[in-house]
Amino acid sequence: MRMRKLGSSGPEISVIGYGAWEAGGMAWGPNPPDEETTDAMRAAFDAGITWVDTAEVYGGGRSEELVAQAVAGREVLVFTKVAPRPAGSGFDAAGVRAGAEASLRRLRRDVIDVFQLHWPDRSIDVEETWEAMARLVEDGLVRWVGVSNFSWELIERCGRIRHVDSLQPHFSMLHREGRHDLFTHCERAGTGVIAYGPLAYGLLTGAFDETTTFSDDDWRSGKHGIRAYDQLFAPEPFRRNLATVEALRPVAERKGITLAQLALAWVVHQRGVTAAIAGSRSPRHVRDNAGAGDVELTPTELEELEALLAGE
Repeated sequence: MRMRKLGSSGPEISVIGYGAWEAGGMAWGPNPPDEETTDAMRAAFDAGITWVDTAEVYGGGRSEELVAQAVAGREVLVFTKVAPRPAGSGFDAAGVRAGAEASLRRLRRDVIDVFQLHWPDRSIDVEETWEAMARLVEDGLVRWVGVSNFSWELIERCGRIRHVDSLQPHFSMLHREGRHDLFTHCERAGTGVIAYGPLAYGLLTGAFDETTTFSDDDWRSGKHGIRAYDQLFAPEPFRRNLATVEALRPVAERKGITLAQLALAWVVHQRGVTAAIAGSRSPRHVRDNAGAGDVELTPTELEELEALLAGE
């Protein structure tokens, strides 16, 4: 597994991380037994993944509790996030501190490795929020601080108070718009980029076709108000995305890798991207995802993939 430094001052991390969104019951279908979820996480760590990403809102904190079980006795970095009210603890100074302390209790840790703002809260000045994040570092509760789903304008405002160690954006072969300019800014500023949704929530695994349907308790059915549905799974985007996946399949077969490995490797080959977050409840899929960390794509292959993604 390749390792990279997270930004200019962050830790060395594997280029593939484990995403614990599903562990909190936030993803699709019925929740599996807790033991199955923690087994999948441990399989990730055994395969060379060195960090796990979670959040206070995933399952109302349940994801963090399961992460605590999975990382017990292991040298694994833990990244988590605080969210605005009413979903989370809030972005005022007191809410940020309370969120960090509650996450520490659920994670059974003395310090959070990377603590992130989950999404912007326009009702509170970001300067107040980021000053509270900086104090967490000063007080030893957190080692590094980052943001998720932030624009470059917001990152710049935070950076005037304290360096922003990481950005977590939605990014994949099927969701690229406007990302490269953002990543260039981050690279220049020394802010690491860890991409979420790099497998387009299953689309880039090649497991779906025109007959695929999703149950009502699966957000990909379009019945839960999640924005990524309109971008990826609404009828017309879904048809276009399936065609793109089929165009990618011969490239993966030629290299002797899975479509998921190709998609993950492409993400971490993009300039400015440090790593990608991939989650699964299946130990087999987790090991497959981890294998992407060793896949090398040549300049010629990257050009070919760009042409396919552009529909050429």
